[in-house]
Amino acid sequence: MNAEPAQSYANHVRRPPLLYYASCTALVAGAIGFGWVLFRQPGILAASGLIATLGAGGIAWYVRISPLIVQDRVIRLEERVRLEKLLPAELRGRIAELSIGQLASLRFASDDELPELTRQVLTEDLRDRRAIKKRIRNWRADWMRV
Repeated sequence: MNAEPAQSYANHVRRPPLLYYASCTALVAGAIGFGWVLFRQPGILAASGLIATLGAGGIAWYVRISPLIVQDRVIRLEERVRLEKLLPAELRGRIAELSIGQLASLRFASDDELPELTRQVLTEDLRDRRAIKKRIRNWRADWMRV
């Protein structure tokens, strides 16, 4: 039995852990502090502290963005396979027209409503992720996200 609450448009966004926000805040504060010291009293320690803090910030960004890129590739593959199975023949040939943003939004649609929603996305050229997700009536939960 799944202990997770029902997923919907209102609660589907995944936020990074609090530790991530605290770490980013500390890095920004450190960069500002070292920048201030470097401005007031130029020296090698302040300069190296600023460089180290900015480098750590770059690593933190990279560590966060890399899994998201991989996740998008997996979503693209999973949803294309799912669409091949569920779409009527006249829509299957248009799967390649869907962007990663559209596919990522459509993944929340139930199997029953996916063909019609995909038709709407393609014919109306819907690109806004929020607009697509708001059209979903029967939400298909996705808890395994980065």
